[in-house]
Amino acid sequence: MVLKTRYEVGEIPHDEHPLPQLQRESWLCLNGKWSFYKETVAGARENEGEILVPFSPETLHSGVKDFVLRTGEKLVYSRTFTANGELLRGVTLLHFGAVDSECEAFVNGKRVGQHVGGFTAFAFDISNEIQAGENEITVVCRDEATRNGGARGKQSDKRGGIWYTPQSGIWQTVWLESMPKDCIGGLKITPNAEKKEVLIESVSESEQEIAVYDGDTEILRERYTQSVTLSYDFTLWSPETPKLYNFVLRNGAGDEVRSYFGVRSFGQTKDETGKMRLTLNGKPYFFNGVLDQGYWSDGMLTYPSDKAAIEELEMLKAMRFNTVRKHIKIEPMRWYYHCDRLGLCVWQDFVNGGGDYKFTHVAAFPFLGFHHKDNDYAYFAREDERGRAEFAQSVQETLAQLYNCTCIAVWVPFNEGWGQFDSAYFTQYVRQIDPTRIIDSVSGWHDQGVGKTELKSLHTYYTPLKVPKDARAVVLSEFGGYSMKIDGHVFDTEKEFGYKKFRETKALVEALKKLYLQKLLPLIKKGLCGCIYTQVSDVEEEINGLVTYDREIIKVPVGEMAAINGEIEKEANSIKA
Repeated sequence: MVLKTRYEVGEIPHDEHPLPQLQRESWLCLNGKWSFYKETVAGARENEGEILVPFSPETLHSGVKDFVLRTGEKLVYSRTFTANGELLRGVTLLHFGAVDSECEAFVNGKRVGQHVGGFTAFAFDISNEIQAGENEITVVCRDEATRNGGARGKQSDKRGGIWYTPQSGIWQTVWLESMPKDCIGGLKITPNAEKKEVLIESVSESEQEIAVYDGDTEILRERYTQSVTLSYDFTLWSPETPKLYNFVLRNGAGDEVRSYFGVRSFGQTKDETGKMRLTLNGKPYFFNGVLDQGYWSDGMLTYPSDKAAIEELEMLKAMRFNTVRKHIKIEPMRWYYHCDRLGLCVWQDFVNGGGDYKFTHVAAFPFLGFHHKDNDYAYFAREDERGRAEFAQSVQETLAQLYNCTCIAVWVPFNEGWGQFDSAYFTQYVRQIDPTRIIDSVSGWHDQGVGKTELKSLHTYYTPLKVPKDARAVVLSEFGGYSMKIDGHVFDTEKEFGYKKFRETKALVEALKKLYLQKLLPLIKKGLCGCIYTQVSDVEEEINGLVTYDREIIKVPVGEMAAINGEIEKEANSIKA
């Protein structure tokens, strides 16, 4: 079983500023050693000791041994910290990157807030509770998401195959931020590539000033109240030229934030033969990507370090992929920053929930061509009103959290019928909140035929690749899944999951060449607009990754994959509007 790491995490893991697009100088990272115990239903304490935040107690890096969370049990975290006078400036927020799946927080014995939903960031105003000098934080967590239909992603109490070991509690950075009472809030960045403009919106009681930089050179300076449109001969962002512009935003009360933006647009157009195409900056663009579960052998949902995340993304760039589909998970904001600066488009899934999925309903029937109406809540295990409300809240929080990310090209509300419901409504809602991006309404199965501007989204593993006739742009949002077991680097020596199995590198590479160059490449001229190969890494029994679960072995040589993708790129570049 893989339970090892090739990355050191240090005494304070993930100590970089968590919000690259909203950085203040007055902040304090609270990651590191916390006191910890599990409280049983009977009130007994188990696993009492220390935990390394932000790693969940089920993970190798947490330092907690033999941890299992049962129904009704709680996780209790606590730590002290010192706040000096320079940190406290009027308004102080306690931030959590993500806590799975619900928590209450207390500062100096006083309750400061509660949050439900295990994948989105949140903050509590602790201005009245924090004091200069020593303070104590206590966080009490519960995680019933795998049992009560809450947002759980790929986690399952019955792990195996495509379902993974569940984790609980704090799994992203915890930190403090302080600012003047008249502070800058609600920063919203909307680029317009056609006009080479960027709309900056933010809220402040006093006048704001923005200074924009190209490298170290100031190129724009404007004053405004609530919004300003910046016009300049901006270099457009793309995976090939991932140009970003830094800016500093100040207000009259002395609040200052540092941020950045890229200028780009995503959309659709018809090519010269009348086929619908996806576009980047107004031109047909083929999104050639890879599915990324974001699970790690040593940290599960939490990657071990910024360095680890960067190295993996740089590997994908070296392989000449231009897209990553972030599958049923929301990463820390620094991950999206690295996609922005390295040049990788992101197709972002929302996190699913619901009851137990029936294989016949979510897999077998749609495979045979039967697509069920998703207002039938019982069919999709979505009878629980609370769970549906939680999903709706998470959609709102996800859009708000990730809106400013340059790299995000596509929103994916539902995947393969997992917890799917009212997809037409949510597609319309996402479109209303964010008209600047493409929407893959229901990736894979149970197509509701929503709109003429969304996608015909296919998952094809066992049947021949093809482009069906459809007025919508057609994408292969999952395919491949070729597996290769490498002894000493697998989670389970007995069980292995993959869609087509190989035993040595040469055979795997030859199969990938045939898949991409003989089967997929000819479909581009027929209307295929994008493809997402399964997947970046092995995850537990699922061994169809380009790299092993422990990230020690690259199974598909970088140069071989780059050569294949180079041929795909050449073909894609021949498509004209």
